[in-house]
Order: sequence, then structure tokens, then C-alpha cells
Amino acid sequence: MGEGLSLTSTVTLSGGVEIPALGLGVFRSGRGQATRDAVSWALAHGYRHIDTARVYGNEKDVGAALQQSPVSRDEVFVTTKLWNDDHGYDQTLRAFDKSAAALGIDVVDLYLMHWPVEGKRLDSWRAMEKLLADGRVRAIGVSNFVVRHLEELLAHASVKPAINQIELHPFCQQRDTVAWCRDHDVAVEAYSPLTKGKRLDDARLVALATVTGKTPAQVLIRWSLQRGFVCIPKSAHPARIEANADVFDFVLTDEQMAQLDALDEQAHLAWDPNTAA
Repeated sequence: MGEGLSLTSTVTLSGGVEIPALGLGVFRSGRGQATRDAVSWALAHGYRHIDTARVYGNEKDVGAALQQSPVSRDEVFVTTKLWNDDHGYDQTLRAFDKSAAALGIDVVDLYLMHWPVEGKRLDSWRAMEKLLADGRVRAIGVSNFVVRHLEELLAHASVKPAINQIELHPFCQQRDTVAWCRDHDVAVEAYSPLTKGKRLDDARLVALATVTGKTPAQVLIRWSLQRGFVCIPKSAHPARIEANADVFDFVLTDEQMAQLDALDEQAHLAWDPNTAA
């Protein structure tokens, strides 16, 4: 993906649901007004994709912002996630009910399994398939799954995951997992696309940002989008939320993309799912 991208661009999931390519993540945005403001600012600026999770503790605040926004509910794509201590068939159904109630919405656009919990993930997936069949969710997917987790799931699932949300940025490209997802028509979503701010001062990234007239953060987001990933940078500051969406007036050249690709160190700055049995 390169030219033609915009804030309204979407990625079509295997079930036909369209997910906005750029969204707002609210991990560690805090509970209460901080998250409500972040979501409100994002929606006002044109974002139509919000990503939360039960473990973030701010589903209620995301829901409040959605209800207070003049943007209609059917225009906003909402993702939440099943946390580790809610795994199991019945537990998953109960956890979803709690998340939907906190969000104040009847149908969640995308429900993800947050982590591949050993011994329970297949039962949890069956429950997620039921939620999909019952119309409680529009799409189901996973997060932090590597190839062996995906292959196990595909061998037992009636419905394959529509998307896999993993840590992705030039310093952690998880190429084997991305390639598997491409081969099996599973969309790829990048969390921590800004390296949690830890690599924004890398000299090679800064030099490339200087050439493009953009910030290192904007270059990282653009790299994700041009790779065809759904991208959910987190911010709770209005100026940064706006800047993170200001990535559609430039295109990284093939050479610049290759320079970023060459930064791969397989350096996980968040969880490393390779440690999950």
C-alpha cells in the first residue's frame, strides 16, 4: 500500500468486515477523563477506529466517549479483548457480556483473544465463534499469536481468525508470523507501532524523518500502513493524536521502506509471545 491511503482507508477482513486502517489505541491511557478525552479528540479529528481491552480498565470510558460523540455508533469500529483470567468457554461468554455492557454497545465490531493462554485457548475460541454466530460480534481474531499458536487454532477452529494483532514496527517485524498470516488471509494489526517511544531517537530513523519532513513517529506509522498493516498508535494528547493521523500527505519510497526494513532486530518492547507455550 502506498499512494491513495487516507484516514478513511480500510482493510477488508476475511469475513468481509472492513476495519479502518488507522485507529486509536487506549492502552495505558488511564481510566476516567483521560481516555474519554482521547477518544473524543480522535473522533473529532476523523478517526473511526478505537481499540481497547478489558485489562486496560477503560472500556467504560471508551463507551462514554462514544455515547457523547456526535459521530454515530455505526460509523465507529470498536475492538476489545478477552483477558487471560477470563479464558474458558463459559468464562469467555461472561467476559464478553461484561465488556459489551461496559462499552454500552450491543454489537462489538472485533473481539480478540488477547493472549494464547495454554490449555484454554481452544475452548475460548469456540465461545468466540458462538458470539460471532449469534451476531454479538462482527469479527473475531487473536492477539500475540505466533505461527505455532495460529496453526493449532486453525486445525481446530470452525472459523479462522480474521486478524492477528501483534507488536510491529521496523525494530520488531515478526516476519514469520506476518508471512503466515498473509498466506492464510489473516489480516495483520500493529500494536506499539511507535516503539512505546523508546526508539524514536534512533539516529537512522531521525535521519529518514528529516529527509521526509515528518517526525519519526509519523514515519513509523506510514511504514505500517504501507506494509498493509492495520495500525493503532496510542496517545492521550490532542496534538499527538492529530499528528499521528497526519501521515497521508507523503509516501515512503521503496528505498526508504527498505532502509526501515533493515532496522529489524526482532526486539520485542512489549510481550514476547514466543515465550507462550
